[in-house]
Amino acid sequence: MNSELIEKLDRKTARIGIVGLGYVGLPLMLRYSEVGYKVIGFDIDQTKVDALRAGQSYIEHISSASIKRATELGFEPTTDFSRAREVDALILCVPTPLNKYREPDLSFVLNTTESLLPYLHKGMVLSLESTTYPGTTEEELKPRIEKCGFSVGADVFLVFSPEREDPGNQNFSTRSIPKVCGGCTPACLEAGIALYRQVIDKVVPVSSTQAAELTKLLENIHRSVNIGLVNEMKMVADKMGIDIHEVIRAAATKPFGFVPYYPGPGIGGHCIPIDPFYLTWKAREYGMHTRFIELAGEINSSMPDYVVSKISLALNQRHKSISGSSILVLGIAYKKNVDDVRESPSVLLMEKLRDLGASVAYSDPHVPAFPKMRAHSFDLSSVALTEANLRRFDCLLLATDHDKFDYQLLGAHAPLLVDCRGKFPEPADNIIRA
Repeated sequence: MNSELIEKLDRKTARIGIVGLGYVGLPLMLRYSEVGYKVIGFDIDQTKVDALRAGQSYIEHISSASIKRATELGFEPTTDFSRAREVDALILCVPTPLNKYREPDLSFVLNTTESLLPYLHKGMVLSLESTTYPGTTEEELKPRIEKCGFSVGADVFLVFSPEREDPGNQNFSTRSIPKVCGGCTPACLEAGIALYRQVIDKVVPVSSTQAAELTKLLENIHRSVNIGLVNEMKMVADKMGIDIHEVIRAAATKPFGFVPYYPGPGIGGHCIPIDPFYLTWKAREYGMHTRFIELAGEINSSMPDYVVSKISLALNQRHKSISGSSILVLGIAYKKNVDDVRESPSVLLMEKLRDLGASVAYSDPHVPAFPKMRAHSFDLSSVALTEANLRRFDCLLLATDHDKFDYQLLGAHAPLLVDCRGKFPEPADNIIRA
């Protein structure tokens, strides 16, 4: 069974099913289509499926031309999960957020798995790519598959292979980012390697699904902890009247032993704000209290309040309060040069400022209208940055430092600008660092 599947994957006669056509699933689909596999894309969102069928992309850094090309090569998007019976491989790229108690929410993974179970068949490989705590694949997916009468490792091959997408990164693509893969059994791992080796330049096998799950968490906790450190350093430097960005630039000239991380108004995206909590939650099962990780999380989570306090102080010095002031937030994507707003600290800042009585607007060249979000709602469109528009606001908050912003215009005509990103190194009466 295993050898037959591997042969089909190697010959590219296997049909690939990708579940979840977002920032992870869509680039993966394009890569499989590009090398010659037939791909069926599954998503519960009919509007996404309709857009893809019309050859339209809904992600800024993915072109509509690439979607049309994939469709011409045989890509089929659908909301019909029964078509999973047609594929030889299923790759799950669905969200794994946190619930309101900051605990793992596996509902998307588990509901998706339950929807697919009736259509599984012998001789297929299933790969979970969604970030999660160590043990999810073995404890949650494997029993559900075996309950259907399949033997994992003999009938169905189950692996965990964490996504490593970095939206907007020009230096690394789906193909060039090495792929970590762990299987429930050696036969599962063999099938997982065969699944990815035709589309990824380097596949990195590990000994188990738990090792692969923890690898992804370590990568993102590493970033969270270092960003927490530099955010704390920023607050110390601010008290001392030192520009932390100048210090980081100077430290980064050391050719060994130092990697620059940069402070900001908080952390966003689908990984860094969420993934550490997956490990801290699971660690409790083993009587472990992950103090170091949680401390970094506390510091990073406190950044929006720190920024609000800086805005309040800056307005107060001008005999104004946040309540009744008009504030323009510059950039609502979670990082520069992308249209991804998931877990964006900018949105949290907008809510905090609105709740304090400010009239809030935003400008973002990558997000023309405020998108539908699970936890946040604003009926706003992006404000054009003109000299006249800038003068309408009491305060501008630079939250995301997109390259498309005209920083010369902003510095010259903003009555007050609170800079969270170190884009204005020269002291000015209208610029406040945060």
